[in-house]
Amino acid sequence: MQTSEQPLKLDTSLASNQSQPEGFDSQHPPDPALIDACVHCGFCLTTCPSYRVIGKEMDSPRGRIYLMDAINQGEAPLSPTSVQHFDSCLGCLACTTACPSGVQYDRLIAAVRPQVQRNHRRSWPQAALRRLIFSLFPYPDRIRLLLAPLAIYQRLGISKGVQASGLLKRFSPQLAAMESLLPPVTPSCFQDNLPERVPAQGERRYRVGLILGCVQRVFFSGVNEATVRVLTANGCEVVIPRSQGCCAALPEHQGETGQAQALARQMIDSFAETGVDYVIINAAGCGHTLKEYGHILADDVEYCDRARAFSQKVRDVQEFLAEVGLTTPLQPLQKEPLTVVYQDACHLLHGQKISRQPRELLRQIPGITLREPMDAALCCGSAGVYNMLQPEVATELGQMKARNLVNTGASLIASPNPGCSLQIQQHLPKQNPPIRLMHPMQLLDRSIRGEQL
Repeated sequence: MQTSEQPLKLDTSLASNQSQPEGFDSQHPPDPALIDACVHCGFCLTTCPSYRVIGKEMDSPRGRIYLMDAINQGEAPLSPTSVQHFDSCLGCLACTTACPSGVQYDRLIAAVRPQVQRNHRRSWPQAALRRLIFSLFPYPDRIRLLLAPLAIYQRLGISKGVQASGLLKRFSPQLAAMESLLPPVTPSCFQDNLPERVPAQGERRYRVGLILGCVQRVFFSGVNEATVRVLTANGCEVVIPRSQGCCAALPEHQGETGQAQALARQMIDSFAETGVDYVIINAAGCGHTLKEYGHILADDVEYCDRARAFSQKVRDVQEFLAEVGLTTPLQPLQKEPLTVVYQDACHLLHGQKISRQPRELLRQIPGITLREPMDAALCCGSAGVYNMLQPEVATELGQMKARNLVNTGASLIASPNPGCSLQIQQHLPKQNPPIRLMHPMQLLDRSIRGEQL
């Protein structure tokens, strides 16, 4: 293992044949003060999922920090090889939890992503794939335009044939990964069934806004409906502005700064006149980004103060309910005891430091026993759109996560993030015995209504 006494030597392949290699521009490059906080102790290595799979120093947080410093100093170019090392980062933030020196790697990698997008020309297949992803997934209405042909594609069994043949995987592993992650298209995917305002049951304790998400809204609408029922049953009036769009998580995590800022402004505007006490989100990755609006719009004179005020109101739904307390009785989910394993989503655990609250809520359901998996803090490989852009690494991580969850002996997985749920469900069929997966809000909703599993 490299130590501070054994300085890392940058791979000579980072060199470029160009006489004047490209580097970072002057628009918010990685902060040298944050880089210098790293003492190169190596505690981040074993917690880093990309390092665990790839096994190369340059695909670890410490290695990437060395590389950022070298590019800042003009000692290495922003070459395809260096970009590859930055792209291999899942952005799971496990290193920020493990670092004894408090290195803000999250700020560093967040500064690098836009630099790559502005100053590095990707190959046309990579550029086209990214254009497809960021033109589609942050926009639920665009996703729904494709649902009818996708439903036919699935219903006719073409999807199974494509996956079995392996042809698409040989042509484009990224497109094959996107195709394999597609959940079943059902009638609920085509519609939004929630009104703009849902009154509290009994005395109103809070007026809260609910963010529906993008993939969540289309493919996991039942989670949103369950969330509203849980909130209203516990004295919350729920406001759901029609004008809300994407939270900006997908583009923000990949350096698409302009798109992320535009979506953040739209979200802030949509809740501007609602008078809500809190803004509630039930998807881990979205919640982390919503709490970062003050950073995302820091340079926007018109929105910077509004962004900070908005973020101060944001609460993950589990965080909120644990804070204000449940007021409605809970009933067992089945006649026999139920063993559940809670899956820590990275942007809850590492990004928002939320781990205790979901477990406290689940333990309040009569008859539930929680079990903890090995490597609970290790990323499942979803990481927003990482499993589409880096499918080989994501597949290995997904298999590890699914195996560790199944090995707990639990009969049900509680997963608080749609991306994690899709990733884990993809790999669960390879495990034996099979195991169900539900969002914690769905479990609470059934417990409140006395509905058996």
